[in-house]
Amino acid sequence: MIVTLERPVICTDALTLVDPRVADRLTRRITADHPEVTESVARRIVGQAAAFIAASGRQPGQGLAPSKLVDYGWHAFILHTVDYAEFCQRVVGAFVHHVPTDDDEEMPGGAQATRGRTIAAMRDAGFAVDEELWPTMADCHQCHAGCHDSPKAK
Repeated sequence: MIVTLERPVICTDALTLVDPRVADRLTRRITADHPEVTESVARRIVGQAAAFIAASGRQPGQGLAPSKLVDYGWHAFILHTVDYAEFCQRVVGAFVHHVPTDDDEEMPGGAQATRGRTIAAMRDAGFAVDEELWPTMADCHQCHAGCHDSPKAK
């Protein structure tokens, strides 16, 4: 039996998309802000945040959200605005906005459905998913347009 694929399966570590100096800065920021996170885990968080940002920008409107740990990486990246804007433009082609929901808003289908959508979007975009960093969802998430072109951001 011969099996052919419609498209090649690519599994990229998104950390390779981040300039090594920027990755080092973000890793240091995460460990400074969250001393319980080791340097090696912080580096993995940076990679998963990059994959999340890329997937969110490529699939707006999907109701994606980071896990609590990956959110550490996204927040660290956002603080480095020049690096973040350059990454978004280069990888996504546009700025990926961070649009947290209000306290009374819920993601469609709840937290686990959001986790599933997010992980699927990252894999569909060709990125490896570090399952250990996706046990639960963060409190801040982007339900309006997958973090990109949200009506709340305008």
